[in-house]
Amino acid sequence: MSSQDGSELAADRPESEQINTPAPRLAQGILLAAMLSFLVISMLNVISLGLGVVPDLVALTCVAVIFALQLRHSRPEANRVPPRQRLVTLGTQALLTFLPLLVFKAAWGGMAGFFAGSLLLLLPSRVAWPLFGAVGLMMLLPPLLEGRPVLESVYMCQSTWLTGVVVFGLTRLAELVHVLHDTRGQLARMAVTKERLRFARDLHDLLGYSLSAITLKSELIHRLVTSHPQRALSEVRDVLVISRQSLADVRMVAGGLRDMSLTDELTSAEGLLTAAEVDIRVDLRLGTMSRQAGTVLAAVLREAVTNLLRHSKADRCLIEAVQEEGRIRLCVENNGVDPDYRDPSAHSGSGLGNLAARMHEISGELSTFRGPDDTFRLVAEAPAFDAATPAAGKESVR
Repeated sequence: MSSQDGSELAADRPESEQINTPAPRLAQGILLAAMLSFLVISMLNVISLGLGVVPDLVALTCVAVIFALQLRHSRPEANRVPPRQRLVTLGTQALLTFLPLLVFKAAWGGMAGFFAGSLLLLLPSRVAWPLFGAVGLMMLLPPLLEGRPVLESVYMCQSTWLTGVVVFGLTRLAELVHVLHDTRGQLARMAVTKERLRFARDLHDLLGYSLSAITLKSELIHRLVTSHPQRALSEVRDVLVISRQSLADVRMVAGGLRDMSLTDELTSAEGLLTAAEVDIRVDLRLGTMSRQAGTVLAAVLREAVTNLLRHSKADRCLIEAVQEEGRIRLCVENNGVDPDYRDPSAHSGSGLGNLAARMHEISGELSTFRGPDDTFRLVAEAPAFDAATPAAGKESVR
């Protein structure tokens, strides 16, 4: 499945349903801009001391190395790097953070915020946060050693913590944006896959019955065409009706499973089984039900009749559809089942699995039983109405 399918599906959604999230590159760019801004401010503080070209070049070199180390620490999944490598890079950043304090003093204090942020990014929380706090408290000392006011020491401490939190927070946000961006693509691709499975499932459920009916009636026509031409002509008309309905089903299935009526499906099944010379008995005791329940149960009945025609030599069938205490129970039982039968086709056996999934969607259950002789029973039970079903979604069943 191509990623283009996912992007096309996402583009087809209404604009109000699409989440406006920044692209990963934009999030990474914001992180880089913030780090560069803090570094430039620190570098300007050093230059303002007027120590000369050589000290300024040394400071610039240290800033560049710290920036490279911070990029390494802020990359995705940097905390999964082997512990030895993390300790080496953290140690290097610590040296470049605290040793220049001996020369540049409080003007270099802004670098401590990056080291504090790296601690939060690379170390476990139970260790990182205490060390983070300790780094901020350490930055109280440089201004005091220079004889500056206490407020400057407090400012330096707060600035260190603020820079560390900003670096940590923007790094994590950039990672989350990247994960969200990837997840949206995966969800779109999953939606495409789900739609394809739905389309294949609906085609199986709708056309399996129709093709089985066409095959059965064609065989009947072949037997009747010479001895009973009028009845054969009537069966040909039925085949044409079924063929047209199959074409309509294919056209409608792309938009979702069409509404199906359980009573109409029962009438169709009764006529088809009668044409197949199957003795059919029907026990129908139903009231009103939701359209979704009626559609799913009608699909169950259709698949049961399809399996009866394809996989058995039944000569009798019992169909019960009973509604009691807000639940509907559909039972289809037939004889003529070969216990050793196995469908050799590559896609055999998916019909009942599809229906079990649909029954689960309406909080129902589907079960099958093999009788002691050659009987087979399919039972589907589901609530007549879902708790959230509106009144407009009811189907009247007589």
